[in-house]
Amino acid sequence: MLVRLSTRALLLWAAALPAGPALGQGLPQQVEVTAQPQTETDQRRRDPVAKTIVGRDELDKYADPAVSDVLKRLPGVSMQGGSPRLRGLGGSYTLVLVNGEPAPPGFSLDQLSPSQVERIEITRGPSAEHSAQAVAGTINIILREAPRTRQRELSLRTGWQAVRPVLGGNASWGDRSGALSYAVPLSVYQWRGQADTFSARQAPGADGQPQQLRTPGTDEFWGGGFNLGPRLTWKLGEADSIGWQTFAQRHDFNNQGRQQTTVLQGLAPLSVDDRFTSGGYWQMLRSSLQWNHKADSGLRLELKAGFQASSSRSRARTDGDDAAGSPTLLRETTGHNTERSTNASGKASLPLGEAHTLALGWELEQRQRREQRSIIQNGADQLPGIEGLPFDARISRGALFVQDEWVLSPRWSTSVGLRAEQITTRASGLGAPVDNSSRVVTPVWHLTHKFDPKGRDLLRASLTRSYKAPELAQLSNRPGINTLYPVAGSNVEISPDSMGNPALQPELATGLDLAFEHYLPAGGVLSIGGFHRRISGLIRQQTRLQTVAWSAVPRWVSLPVNLDAARSTGVELELKGRGDELWADAAASRPWLKGLSLRASASVYRSSVDGIPGPDDRLVQQQPWSAATGFDQVLGPLAGGPPLTVGASLAWTPGFRTQQTPEQAVTTALLRTLDAYALWAIDRQTTLRLGGANLLADGTRSSTILLPGQGEAQTAQNRRASRRSFNANVAFKF
Repeated sequence: MLVRLSTRALLLWAAALPAGPALGQGLPQQVEVTAQPQTETDQRRRDPVAKTIVGRDELDKYADPAVSDVLKRLPGVSMQGGSPRLRGLGGSYTLVLVNGEPAPPGFSLDQLSPSQVERIEITRGPSAEHSAQAVAGTINIILREAPRTRQRELSLRTGWQAVRPVLGGNASWGDRSGALSYAVPLSVYQWRGQADTFSARQAPGADGQPQQLRTPGTDEFWGGGFNLGPRLTWKLGEADSIGWQTFAQRHDFNNQGRQQTTVLQGLAPLSVDDRFTSGGYWQMLRSSLQWNHKADSGLRLELKAGFQASSSRSRARTDGDDAAGSPTLLRETTGHNTERSTNASGKASLPLGEAHTLALGWELEQRQRREQRSIIQNGADQLPGIEGLPFDARISRGALFVQDEWVLSPRWSTSVGLRAEQITTRASGLGAPVDNSSRVVTPVWHLTHKFDPKGRDLLRASLTRSYKAPELAQLSNRPGINTLYPVAGSNVEISPDSMGNPALQPELATGLDLAFEHYLPAGGVLSIGGFHRRISGLIRQQTRLQTVAWSAVPRWVSLPVNLDAARSTGVELELKGRGDELWADAAASRPWLKGLSLRASASVYRSSVDGIPGPDDRLVQQQPWSAATGFDQVLGPLAGGPPLTVGASLAWTPGFRTQQTPEQAVTTALLRTLDAYALWAIDRQTTLRLGGANLLADGTRSSTILLPGQGEAQTAQNRRASRRSFNANVAFKF
């Protein structure tokens, strides 16, 4: 920001000052006042809600191939199958937003390039402005905005993933002409992977007698796709602007593998040599139009309307032979899902004097989803009268919210809000339509105290309510059959069929958060925080032996139910900063500390579920602790040329056991993830990045242990070891 003062104005200003011997001598003809833009650390410090912000500077610094690679470095975030988890909580406890709206089913951050992202905001507590379906927190992906200046960027990427090379690239074209500005980012990508798998099980076979099986195998998967996110902004004057944004994504996937079963005891399964192939696609189109108005009184109005359409299609085939090599199994599965939605929202914010800013808003959304699935085994429908029929669902969501940001004093501020949401679902396809409705009122309160006027030390406290609505698949009464046991007979408890529960209600969570944040002069931060969540109506899978419509004999069926209550408590630490500010005394004798950036985080979690015996009655997938560390080091010019930056990130998750029911437990093994990179800034417009991911080649290992009241113990083990991957990326700015 540049402010120019005329000579006449300066003379009038000088005349009002006390006279002095030097006054008026060498009077400048103009004065320039420069204001620096806020950094991500500044925005974090001044936000009324505890938040981590990753902006364009950090996204450009690392040149990551996917947004999931960015999230892996952030404190308190872990990735599982392309889905982020906050505070160790999986499932839908973490709310993922794209431009403030919930991401559609099937959306994966593994296939989104950081070149299309303006910033990432991570909030560990719900706010009134966004959906309260955020028990663990919210990750908001803000897509690239229309630029203020000309923008021309191109990056090309190649890499070695598993057994073959892959290609990719990003391009962005943006400019501004008068009142009109636009940006057109495009990303294309390929991916490939290969894993060695192993499973073992000990349970009764199809004849009811003891059976032991060992099944090693290989799995190869590959695909590709593109993302396109054009954005246009048109200023109608000083007070009004219109913005239009569209985001389109498509990715195709393929899979092939083989597994061979060794029978150690009991009856051999239908096939012992299985070969499988699968493939399909997922695609999505989202578009929205937004009007913004800013009045002289400070009133801000925002109206937004949009639509979204997504679809997916998949196919799978399994060919199996018996021990003699004769074909015994041919299973073909097809699926087709479509979803259409429209949404509208409005928000008004108005300053009330110098201390208050009041915001009011509303949201409406309508979604229609159709799912169709067919399973043909050896030429016959697996479930006649069920498979092949469409399953339709209609979801309506409405919300109202009010929020007041109140500056109590120069050192105290607070944000108080109230949000009311209603979700109504109507599902049809099997029997009579099933209706489910839930209404949730969620108050939120955030308090911030500055220990010093500049806000270098902050204390934050939050008291909030949030919820987790049942997923559509959990409400569906369509069964899924365990293919190890034909429907003509019974199955076993460790290999149940599955079905939804239309009577499910949302989980409600009351949360308390406390955090202390210390900001270092050069932009570093040290924080320590704790949280507690009390969850009522916890949803968990239970396995029951019951009479079913698809078999003449009772079958074991796993279905979700609401339990009584659960609790989750944790402590989280974060440290990041430059070496010369962390070790200021040693910086003079060690100049390399100025080019060193460090980051580290550690978290400890404890949880318990009523009605489940301890000591491992934790929430599903919440590890007892996790830790991550990383560094970036500028090594200096190479042969008199541009500097080279190298870095690495290492994350640990320990092995742990979860008691899911009084009879069934699941164990998860230690997982370590090591990534490294080297970044060479050839000149101001060109960078070259070399990187490696999963360098320790650690895989996932889990086992399920069932101790029934009668009979022998049943166990199932699964292991999956993935391969390392390497990539090279060159980026140009014009």
